[in-house]
Amino acid sequence: MTETAGTAGTADITRTPDFTAHTSTANSSGIFDSTAHTGTADTSGTLDEALQRLHASGPERLGRLTNHAPMAVEALVRRGQARAVHRWLDHYRPKLEDMPAPHSPVTAANWREALGDPVRITDWARYFDRETRERPWREVLAEWWPRLLPGIAGGSTHPVIRTGHAVRTLLTSEETEPRRVELAHALGYWAARHHPLPPLRDLGPAPTAAAALDAVPPILDQDGPLPARLARLTAHPRWGAATDPDTAHALLTELVTAATHRYATHGHGEPVMLVHAATAPNAVLRTLPALPRDLWAPSVGAAWAAAAAVTAAYTPAEPVPYRQVPLIAEEVFERAAAHGDDHTIKFTDTALDVGDPRALAAAARSITLNPPVF
Repeated sequence: MTETAGTAGTADITRTPDFTAHTSTANSSGIFDSTAHTGTADTSGTLDEALQRLHASGPERLGRLTNHAPMAVEALVRRGQARAVHRWLDHYRPKLEDMPAPHSPVTAANWREALGDPVRITDWARYFDRETRERPWREVLAEWWPRLLPGIAGGSTHPVIRTGHAVRTLLTSEETEPRRVELAHALGYWAARHHPLPPLRDLGPAPTAAAALDAVPPILDQDGPLPARLARLTAHPRWGAATDPDTAHALLTELVTAATHRYATHGHGEPVMLVHAATAPNAVLRTLPALPRDLWAPSVGAAWAAAAAVTAAYTPAEPVPYRQVPLIAEEVFERAAAHGDDHTIKFTDTALDVGDPRALAAAARSITLNPPVF
């Protein structure tokens, strides 16, 4: 479900300051390197302090709205804005709710009956906490990744996004107790909100990710929260068949780039929710290095399904033009941090992964469209 969204307007990026030009380089496939602007590992302890503050809180509030704090603070720290974290958390604190009461333990014998049951959110968090204490977290992730992927759209894609942030931290920083627990909470949220998409009619192949997104038919009744809209999906174009891990990585990079770029001209359709068309597949892309390579190719289809579903649910009737101006990645993220909106912070974080001028323009667009927090 969405928070209050910003007001749609033109996509004239000239409303942003005239920053010095940012330069990105494309790889041999013409796709910008998604590892660009990866940020730095946290050595200050800020992220661990923030996660410890948050782990008494549940992943949702008011029955369904997602707690975005763990994802936002990870992005802030990752992008050099650790000094802003505790102020941001102090402002976000009224939105936090305690973890729900447990129901009954999830076990290796009964997990199938608990999958997709939001009443079991705390049971699932405790299950993954036990699992990641007793076994290496990569082993737990590899076991559960193919079980969870079919439900990638559950929780409006937030659980997979939270998982991607947690995995990125574990891959690039020291493994600490708060970071391990964060992965357990993320996987538990995903398991509790696991919700497969309905069967969809195949519209035939699309040659590129950008063309595939353009060919996604919008749902006819664009009303209500995302879960209600997902039930109205009818058809998607076919895209993203991967036969080997390297192709899978390239396709996911292409999808994240295309979805990020598309926000520059289509984000006004629903400025908050359309960020997930990019951030959900990017969470999958970020997780790949932690997974066995034989799980990479199956991940592409799930990421495409999530991006296409969000696109169908919120795409506007018409795009709006935009005019590119020079931008510097670090300054764009500083503006996102000062703006304070959690979706804007996370989308800008993904835009910096893409790193090219149009991605930065899309990030600037999200800053313009979404209402500021501070």
